[in-house]
Amino acid sequence: QVHLVESGGGLVQPGGSLRVSCAFSGFTFSTYYITWVRQAPGKGLEWVSSININTGTPRYVESVKGRFTVSRDNANTLYLQMNNLKPEDTALYYCASFGFEFRYSTGWGQGTRVTVST
Repeated sequence: QVHLVESGGGLVQPGGSLRVSCAFSGFTFSTYYITWVRQAPGKGLEWVSSININTGTPRYVESVKGRFTVSRDNANTLYLQMNNLKPEDTALYYCASFGFEFRYSTGWGQGTRVTVST
């Protein structure tokens, strides 16, 4: 059974940095991607970044390119390093896993809240 647990959220000032983590376990051959998805207050889900489990290839939504970096350690932790944060980055950040071509989800975490404000 896939298990994902996020941590590291918090309050940060505009222009600041924060790193959120996702500890994962239980992946099988049916999981291809680990993804960060966020939901801003009053808005829908937005895909932020993903990493291909097999190739390590990262992808980003245009609005975070050059500011966010997704990475994975040799164990079972995914990171999202967020630099030059903006108020519009305020959201609940979820870690989620997906199958081939993102056709299906294999698991979701409970989310970690990031607030960018003075």
